[in-house]
Amino acid sequence: MSPDIPGYLDVHAHFLTDSYVRRAREAGHELPDGVPAWPTWSAAAHLELMDRCGIETSMLSISSPGVHFGDDAAARRLAREVNEAGAETVRDHPGRFGLFASLPLPDVDGALEEIAYAHDTLHADGVVLETNTHGVYLGDPALEPVWAELDRRRAVVFLHPTSPVCWERSALGRPRPMIEFVFDTARTVTDLLMAGTLDRHRGLTVIVPHCGGALPVLADRIDGFMRMFMPEGTEAPGAVEQLRRLHYDLAGPALPRQLPALLNLVGGDRLLYGSDHCWTPAAGVEAHVAGLDAAPAPDGATGWRELTTANARRILPRTAR
Repeated sequence: MSPDIPGYLDVHAHFLTDSYVRRAREAGHELPDGVPAWPTWSAAAHLELMDRCGIETSMLSISSPGVHFGDDAAARRLAREVNEAGAETVRDHPGRFGLFASLPLPDVDGALEEIAYAHDTLHADGVVLETNTHGVYLGDPALEPVWAELDRRRAVVFLHPTSPVCWERSALGRPRPMIEFVFDTARTVTDLLMAGTLDRHRGLTVIVPHCGGALPVLADRIDGFMRMFMPEGTEAPGAVEQLRRLHYDLAGPALPRQLPALLNLVGGDRLLYGSDHCWTPAAGVEAHVAGLDAAPAPDGATGWRELTTANARRILPRTAR
């Protein structure tokens, strides 16, 4: 690749530790979210894939099922453990990795403690929040202190889907990432809109995964219901206006249909590259990159690399050259 062409900055990349996988399995996640097996991960293999695909930097995070398996104290310990492991990987490979730290939600006190540690001690680039934890969605009033602290820090918040509480019936025995993740993303963002959370906390930079999930095609419907059912006297902007303030990664099969739908909702300045590796295998990442590289970019940009990398550097200042 020409040195004049920037590498992708991947905001949606995952890592695993042996200890994390062991604890998840002990908690009953032998087949995580209905996927047949846990993937393997190493920094060395991830870097090899990045070099093949022209990915300059990857923001690491823990994916679903997150770190809270039912016990607050254990979740606090596990969040600290994976965050320290991620930060060590960042230190070992300067410029190649960043970190979105995990929080032990729905334990609010534990989350506040980990926000401080992740930002002030580990120098994380932001936090990752699962769309729900044991049925507590992100607009829940109990989580307001967490949002207020993240807003105070003008934090980057990367949302990541997980299985909904009703998955045993709704998933019909199929892997939940196929469509349940898409709708749980829409569910939690809609909850944030209806709760007024996003409007109250405008200092946040929120990244919505997978081209916004179902949001691009539901935005007008959500907007109409918000205007009908928001409490009288509420002057929060409509759903479409608020959704246009968020950022969206392109992980998953963005082309040929989902990305054009997203571009009907937001401008190109809100789009970021995402690979979803290691949950997306290397071959899938390579095919996704090839598709983006061959597709025309919006807003007069010369390509998706230039556009998404410039957007990412704007919201992740430590990655700026």
